[in-house]
This record gives sequence, structure tokens and C-alpha cells, in this order.
Amino acid sequence: QVQLVESGGGLVQAGDSLRLSCAASGRTFSSYVMGWFRQAPGKEREFVATVSWSGGSTYYADSVKGRFTISRDNAKNTVYLQMNSLKPDDTAVYYCAGLRTYESTWYTKGPKEYDYWGQGTQVTVSS
Repeated sequence: QVQLVESGGGLVQAGDSLRLSCAASGRTFSSYVMGWFRQAPGKEREFVATVSWSGGSTYYADSVKGRFTISRDNAKNTVYLQMNSLKPDDTAVYYCAGLRTYESTWYTKGPKEYDYWGQGTQVTVSS
């Protein structure tokens, strides 16, 4: 069992930056692909970014590419999401999630395939 706890959300203005953190329990953190997802009111939960087991590979949704950076520190059991140039459309609850897989297609997995989820952290971007 893995427990995930997000932090770092808040209210910012358009153009500002935020860094989200997700701390994981357990000693098997490095065996999980980690991802960030978000859900705005009235919308489906959507993929934001994912990072491979070692942190060497990352993939992003087109809507955040070039603005957001996902990273992980396996020594600290933590995954991060650095968000720059925030836009009002980025307003959502952000969730980190862990996926136990060894598939080469790990970066294609959607939210229904992830095994563990945090409680979410609210990010609000005002215009």
C-alpha cells in the first residue's frame, strides 16, 4: 500500500508560478511510475504529466508542455510539479498518482489505470 500526500497548491495570479509536491509512504517508491492529473469543476479528470521510475523520462499534456515540469527525488520519496506561466485555465484540483507497472507503454496510461491517489490540492489562477 502506498499513501500519497500533495501540498503546495494555492491562489495565484495569471503568469505566476507554483510548485506542487507529493510525498509517498513506503520503501518501494522507485518502483512506481508517478503522474499528475487535474480535475476542474464539471470536467473529467485529465492527464497533466508523468515521470518514469528513475526520473529519466517525462511526458506532458500538450496544454502544459513548455510551462510545467515534473520531476522526482527517489531518495525523498517525492514527486514534484513545477508550474510556470500559470493561466486561469489551469485552475483545478491537482492529484498525484502512482502506477505499478513495468510496461514500455507506461506513459500512455490514463487515470483509470493508476493504482494509488492522493487527496488532491487546489490550484486557483486568477486573471
